[in-house]
Amino acid sequence: MPTPLLMDHDGAIDDLLSQLLVLTMPDIELIGVTVTPADCFIEPALESAYKLLQIMGKESVPLGRGDYYGINAFPNEWRARPEIINALPMLINLPKSPDPYGYLSAPELIIDKLASASSPVSILMTGPCSNLVLALEKEPALKAKIGSIFWMAGAFRTSGNVQTFQHDGSAEWNVFWDPISSQKLVSYELPLTLIPLDVTNHVPVTKQFLSRLATQIDYKLSNLTGQLWALTLDTIPSYHYTYFMWDILATSYLAIPDYFTTETVKANVSTRPPNAGQTYVDDNGYTLTLATEVKTDKFYEYILEQFKR
Repeated sequence: MPTPLLMDHDGAIDDLLSQLLVLTMPDIELIGVTVTPADCFIEPALESAYKLLQIMGKESVPLGRGDYYGINAFPNEWRARPEIINALPMLINLPKSPDPYGYLSAPELIIDKLASASSPVSILMTGPCSNLVLALEKEPALKAKIGSIFWMAGAFRTSGNVQTFQHDGSAEWNVFWDPISSQKLVSYELPLTLIPLDVTNHVPVTKQFLSRLATQIDYKLSNLTGQLWALTLDTIPSYHYTYFMWDILATSYLAIPDYFTTETVKANVSTRPPNAGQTYVDDNGYTLTLATEVKTDKFYEYILEQFKR
């Protein structure tokens, strides 16, 4: 039987690519998608999420709308990307998506799907963890329904990617957006696996990869994902950051865990400046699994093959 999966993302290009990747996995049953208004504006991000479900013939998968806006906002120029995505040739003429304010709130959808599940549910988060924490604070007994949590989050033995006022650069954005919820999630000691910057830093979006993907342009998903990844070349200026396959790598862990090296650590999250959102190994902290390495060549091959559809 396929593993039931709830996905929570925050509407950026790599989140939407991750949603597509999940939908190519035969051993995964996507039972709900919730969107956090972190690296996106919620209305166009929900439209993008719905259109990608249409592309894959999965319009019946319910969407949940995040109403919580975190503590440390992403830059607006990053958040506006879904507006461009919805104008791509393969998406612009798809049937109109539902009213974004007609969806259940994200915590309500998580509660509903966990409560009704007959087997343990896996949870994939490629944005902040706030929606899940809000749901579990309201219904703590539902922790027992969770089989595994996979989260693209953190920076342990490498520098972070947050560069902003009154911050020392030690945090990763998904944690920094809401460090308080992040600390709560870690403290629950659920079966949590983090895919941090330590490992995602090894999988940049390169022109060599895009060139190989372009040779598969006759395949619908290769065509669409090639267009989406091409938009990343100026999403974050190259002199300041490099765009990595942050969320795609975390998502691939669902299907190819054997390509990863992991370790069990005790960890914690700082909630105060100047290192708010920093994740760190702490002998007095909480137990979780940390991905530390990935077989990069095999990962890239897996992605190319999955989108050859």
